Amino acid sequence: MIKVSDTAKQKVTALMAESGFDASTDYVRVGVKSGGCSGLSYELGFDKNIGDADKIFEDNTVRIIVDKKSFLYLVGTTLEYSGGLNGKGFVFNNPNAQRTCGCGESFSL
Repeated sequence: MIKVSDTAKQKVTALMAESGFDASTDYVRVGVKSGGCSGLSYELGFDKNIGDADKIFEDNTVRIIVDKKSFLYLVGTTLEYSGGLNGKGFVFNNPNAQRTCGCGESFSL
């Protein structure tokens, strides 16, 4: 399961609308790929289609799809949005990450 904070929900809904997606019918695609200063980095995008290898979740009325491989790294993660002094952006609070980089965009297990 992937959780979505209230602030992340508001930002996701607004960004989806700006990009021509409908938060009530389309999805937020969350994934993990190799790269970044800690070894693995997060991916976040919008999608209208579900693949055969995708898992589907809904939290806080946000519909999320994750491919099965990425799901193993993201179990229990909360998607948050920070607009503080350290910069704006989405933050992945991942309980599985043993180490993260300073910018929070990559991690290792």
